[in-house]
Amino acid sequence: GSEWDLAKDRRYAGISVPATESLRDTIARVLPYWEERIAPLLKDGKRIIVSAHGNSLRALVKHLNHISDEDISSLEIPTGKPILFELDNDLAVTDHYYVHQRSQLAAGAHGTASQPSA
Repeated sequence: GSEWDLAKDRRYAGISVPATESLRDTIARVLPYWEERIAPLLKDGKRIIVSAHGNSLRALVKHLNHISDEDISSLEIPTGKPILFELDNDLAVTDHYYVHQRSQLAAGAHGTASQPSA
């Protein structure tokens, strides 16, 4: 137990805090939050930033991209590389990409356009 151990936090007194969490457990925890808190804000036109650990993000990406149970195990989400999801009015994904990759493409196009021609 480190100082960050939730089992030692008095706010969780009397609650059995699991030592680990499977992806199935994470999905069961994340999707209700998505449906109850995040989705309504998105439908109201708000922009939302989700900052979370790998399995929570994996659960959300699985849901948004309709990734099968078999395929989700191969999904790698790099740390510190934001993913931007563009959604329609029904919250269906219309596009998604890693922000740094889109920025690199834009920078490359700008760099080429600003070079003098021969």
